[in-house]
Amino acid sequence: MNLLLIIVIVAAVVLAIVGGLVEALQFLLWVGIILAVIAIIAWLLRTISSRRV
Repeated sequence: MNLLLIIVIVAAVVLAIVGGLVEALQFLLWVGIILAVIAIIAWLLRTISSRRV
């Protein structure tokens, strides 16, 4: 019975850690996408403004 309890506790801890990492990775993925869009907009503005001069 104690072995089964230890296995369940270890599995719960591992699943909690993996779940937290997946949420963090999804958050970082959205941050990366937003930063990429901002970089593209800045590059386009620089390209457009340099052609006017």
